Amino acid sequence: MLGHPIGLGVLFGTEMWERFSYYGMRALLVLYLVNHLLVPGRAETVVGWATMKGVLEAVLGPLSTQALASNVYGLYTGLAYLAPLVGGWLADRLVGPRRMVALGAGLMAVGHFMMAFETLLLPALLVLIVGTGAFKPNIATQVGGLYAEGDPRRDRAYSIFYVGINVGAFLAPLVCGSLGEEVGWHWGFGAAGVGMLLGLGLYLWGTRHLPPDIVRNRPAGGETTRSRLAREDRRAMLALVLLCLPVTLFWATYEQQGNTLALWIDRYTDRTVSLLGFSAEIPVTWFQAVNPLLIFVLTPLLVEFWARQSRRGREPSTLSKMALGCLGMALANLIMVAAALSGEHTSWLWLIGYFLVLTLGELYVSPIGLSLVSKVAPATHVSLMMGVWFCTSFAGNLLAGMLGGLWSRMDKPAFFLLMAGIAATAAVVIAAFRGPLHGLLDGRRAGAA
Repeated sequence: MLGHPIGLGVLFGTEMWERFSYYGMRALLVLYLVNHLLVPGRAETVVGWATMKGVLEAVLGPLSTQALASNVYGLYTGLAYLAPLVGGWLADRLVGPRRMVALGAGLMAVGHFMMAFETLLLPALLVLIVGTGAFKPNIATQVGGLYAEGDPRRDRAYSIFYVGINVGAFLAPLVCGSLGEEVGWHWGFGAAGVGMLLGLGLYLWGTRHLPPDIVRNRPAGGETTRSRLAREDRRAMLALVLLCLPVTLFWATYEQQGNTLALWIDRYTDRTVSLLGFSAEIPVTWFQAVNPLLIFVLTPLLVEFWARQSRRGREPSTLSKMALGCLGMALANLIMVAAALSGEHTSWLWLIGYFLVLTLGELYVSPIGLSLVSKVAPATHVSLMMGVWFCTSFAGNLLAGMLGGLWSRMDKPAFFLLMAGIAATAAVVIAAFRGPLHGLLDGRRAGAA
């Protein structure tokens, strides 16, 4: 496959369908809650809803319907990225990555089908969280396992894998979003479940092309041993943990796409398109396909741009790229500040500018971070450290949900300006600590940063 092992194609396709199911659900969740489920008479039928609402309001005070939906979204997406910490540990110590991926895919398929029943909303989200925890860190680590240490194809493999993520993310709003908005919410959730079953089938078929399941900390006799980490390994793990802090702020602003930005598109954007005398309104969920579409377009251009910089000795280091990515996120939100100041019902073209700059920022942060973890994490702890890395998305999504609760209480220009300030803070922190972090990441994996 383009000079890479066949296993990369299997992982690419499996991740594509998993992301199709995740982003299909994500595209619908806030709109489903605000416009359908959290209305008087319906919310009370949801198993555990009174308890959930009581806990949220005990912590955050009285919440509007929009604020409740925002925090449910933040809790779900956040916990879906905390669970990989447990999933990575179990794979490293007890089960192995291949079995964990198959288990996670099966659980996620069940969870999406449960979403078709209104009363099972919260149990369905819980099943999805557990499934994501088993699946996510262990499929990412298998990409690195296809290559020997030092193989220069590894970085390119993660870029290809990241495109697979975004093929699914592109198709999801068009398929699941359209079914949910135009036919019925449950049709959209059901389509996400079908996508996950397709991913599971592909994975099981292609297992023979994947790295073998090796539980590194359990010898053949079954007794668990603890391997002592070298000093440079401990330093590298510390550096990754420190880097998680500013990356969390990046995700807190990035994840407004499926939360407050969806509400902006629904209520404040003129979505009318006129062509050859015909006019139509773009569905709200379709805008969530713009970001992954731009990833297809921009990834090869950006990889070539980095290659040119490398030939001239001017390619930024990993940490410099990540600081630039956070700065891009800040600029994207400044575009939305300008859009909000331009009037109450703004052109959808502002969103294209927002997504263009946001996508460039994402490409400088997300795949670069995955590759960094696979390079510098100790071999005996690589799934665990991938889970730690995904905790940035956990904390970021929780923070995104809390910040989204401010949406109905703030002027919209001020809200987007706040998002820009948070992203800019992340860029400044990474830039300020670039030198010390480089030192911690140096060692027998020198050059990874």
